[in-house]
Amino acid sequence: VQLVESGGGLVQPGGSLRLSCAASGFTFSYYRMSWARQQPGKERELVAEISSTGTTINYANSVKGRFTISRDNGGKTVYLEMNSLKPEDTAVYLCNARLDDGSPWGSGSWGQGTQVTVSS
Repeated sequence: VQLVESGGGLVQPGGSLRLSCAASGFTFSYYRMSWARQQPGKERELVAEISSTGTTINYANSVKGRFTISRDNGGKTVYLEMNSLKPEDTAVYLCNARLDDGSPWGSGSWGQGTQVTVSS
């Protein structure tokens, strides 16, 4: 299993970024995909997740209405569109893949992460 995140960077408050996670080495369409973020000194936080078929999507309350998760099963990629970014969204954003069989969040495989910094 390999997950490679991209798209992070420095953005001003109110700005937008689109993160991508390219997957390989497993049957992507069988897996639930998630985005999480890690801030210094804090526990890893689930930001958004999408079921293997894309029919079930969940968001953390802190990002509802601002972030959108989507997936392209043919292209084996999951995306996170982030709008109206706030300084508190600053974190390393990580991609996770786990089998869509009821496996608990946090299990499965993780990418290396991409840094998102929201600052003026």
